[in-house]
Amino acid sequence: MQIAKNTVVTLHYEMFDGENNLIDKTEEPISYLHGGYDGIFPLVEEALQGKAVGETIDVTLQADDAFGEQEEELVRVEPLDVFPADIEVGMMFEADDPETGEVLLFRVTDIADGKAVVDANHPLAGQAIRFKATVAEVREASADEVTHGHAHGEHGHHH
Repeated sequence: MQIAKNTVVTLHYEMFDGENNLIDKTEEPISYLHGGYDGIFPLVEEALQGKAVGETIDVTLQADDAFGEQEEELVRVEPLDVFPADIEVGMMFEADDPETGEVLLFRVTDIADGKAVVDANHPLAGQAIRFKATVAEVREASADEVTHGHAHGEHGHHH
């Protein structure tokens, strides 16, 4: 079976940064609903269209097509007294965006002079990435999966 709209695609992938360093890979395969449901990067989905089990893709994504550009307004400098005493670089904190009300996940990137720099950008924002994948399985999506807009089952979403 070939990958087409409303098929559930299961794949193994490896992701590399701009210097070709491996930054992520599947231990267990992932599944997504193919056909514009935002389950995977659009350019990766486009490259997978028409592929079958065992076939591979190798796609380089610019920042706009991957995790987006770095947004300076998502970087904040805050006084240390608003954080727990054991704050360390790499810790994550949730905070409300005062403009949108959305909950943002901030990562502590620096601590100095009584202040902490926190960043809600994705750690790979502003970077090109290379996405290599091998198709492990292709099947027709169930009516429920199409209605819900995502894959269910072993490697997909569970309700």
